[in-house]
Formats: sequence, structure tokens, C-alpha cells
Amino acid sequence: MAGQSSGAEQGAGKTVGKAAGKSSGRAAGKGSGKGSGHGPRAGADREEAPGEGSGKGSDGAGAGSTGSRLWHGVGLARATAMDLALLAGHLVLYPTGMLPERDQAREAVRAHPPVLLLHGFVDNRSTFAVLRRSLHQHGWPQVQALNYSPLIGDIRTAAELLGRHVEEICAHTGRRRVDIVGHSLGGLIARYYVQCLGGDLRIRTLVTLGTPHAGTRAVPALAPHPIIRQMRPGSDVLAELAGPAPKCRTRFVAFWSDLDQLMIPVEAACLIHPDLPAENVKVSGVGHLALPVHGTVVTEIRRALAGTGPLRPAIEAA
Repeated sequence: MAGQSSGAEQGAGKTVGKAAGKSSGRAAGKGSGKGSGHGPRAGADREEAPGEGSGKGSDGAGAGSTGSRLWHGVGLARATAMDLALLAGHLVLYPTGMLPERDQAREAVRAHPPVLLLHGFVDNRSTFAVLRRSLHQHGWPQVQALNYSPLIGDIRTAAELLGRHVEEICAHTGRRRVDIVGHSLGGLIARYYVQCLGGDLRIRTLVTLGTPHAGTRAVPALAPHPIIRQMRPGSDVLAELAGPAPKCRTRFVAFWSDLDQLMIPVEAACLIHPDLPAENVKVSGVGHLALPVHGTVVTEIRRALAGTGPLRPAIEAA
């Protein structure tokens, strides 16, 4: 069918081109018809002549566009399948994330500041099992994950609770500053704490994974949970975060995925603010749930926390 359609389009293009040429020739007279290379009317004739080629050109562009859509669809299907598999495994681990954190004794190793992991909506600390293990194995002795209740109805309230927990970590470890990795809503809560509650005094680096910094249209406008509505574009919380943030001391790194099913548009997970020192890292080939667990992303998160140099603006994680 595609071949037949292309032939029809080319034939239509030739027919339109010839008809337009004859029509313009009759309208302009014999002289302008012969002298199609001269004068204003010649320009009009040349405008019409591409009618013959436009059928072929649009056919090629259409084929390229179709191929691009098909390729994106295949990638999205693969990322969705991976997310579903991760979700199944995560449901097995989910109960372990509800257990209380084990007390971590103060470490003599001072290479890295403590890291606090903050999960997304209706999730818990078990989503960071892979990242947490990787950080421990590569020299981060103090890694904690905070659970917050899905019943909290306001990002501001969650940010206040986060601030209290950060103070406890600093008191317990003797460190003045902490790094945070936030997935999805967790990144937005952490950003509010940093920008609006003075958290930049405590947070050295904030890494966000698939966080709707610009709001996501995947969230229903009439969502029953108020904290979900705060993730919609134009919400009061996002308006606050868009306001001035002069002299912010925190460094931001935002990982966003080209196949994130929960970010509409996917670029909503980029952090763009004139006052915030932010690096945006595009991740190709994985979905929303894979961001905290995919090996390539985990490696880049470690590099971001280490702060040893500029990050790659794009990584291939498929």
C-alpha cells in the first residue's frame, strides 16, 4: 500500500505541476510562457514547477517521518516492557523498603559527604536498592533513604520534613553538607527545600531523576490527590520554583529520559532556571522506572555526586 500511495502522490504532483504551468502560461501570455527564466512572472513559474518534485520530496519526507515514528514506537515499547519488568521485581522488594533504616555509625572516611535518597510518589526506599549498593561499593559510606507518607498532601510539607531529616543526618555524621538524589516527585520535594526553605545551606549537590521540573501533562487535571496536582504545569508550587533564586549554593544535575512515559513532554524533566547552576543529562533508551536502577545511569549518578568534572550531556542506556 505504501508503494501505491507513493506512486499516486508522484502522479498527483506531476499533474498539479503541468496544470499549474499551463495555467500560468495562459495567464501571462506567450512571451512570459517562453521566457520562463526572466522577470517576476518567471519566478512565479519556478514556484509552480516544483509541483512535479514536491510529490517525490514529500513522499521521501513522509517515509522518513514514518520510519522515525516507528523507531520511536519500538523504543518506547521496549522501555515500557523494561519498566513493567522492573515494577514486578520492585513489588517483591517493596516490603523491605518499609523496614526501619539501620543505624549507620559515624565513619572515619571523609571522602564523600552523606547521600540521602528520596523516592517518588507511592514508592519507598526499596527503589534505590541498586544505587545504594553501588554507592557503598564505590566509597560512599553514608547513604540513607528516606520514606515519606503517600498521604502527605503538599510538597511544601514534605520539604519541611525533609529539612528536619537533613539536620538529623548532619548532627549524626558531623558533616555540614549533604547530597540528595531524588526520583520523580522526590526530586521536586528536594528542590523546594533547597530553593524555598534555605536548604542550599545544607545541600551540596541535588541529582534529580525524571523529576517534573516544568510540570507534566501526564498528571490528570482533576487528580484526586493534591500533591499530584502540584506536579501539573502552572501549579502554585511550580510557580514558586520558577521565581528568583539568587545566590543559590546548591549544584543541580537533572537526568531526563527520551522515553519517559510519565513526562509529557519528556523535556519537562529538564531543569532550566536562570539562577540555578544546573546540568541536564539526556538518557536515551530507558523509561521512568529504570532511571534509578539502570547500570549506565547509576554510573553517571556516581560521577555527578563525585563532582570530578563536567558530565556528558547525553548518554545511551538502551
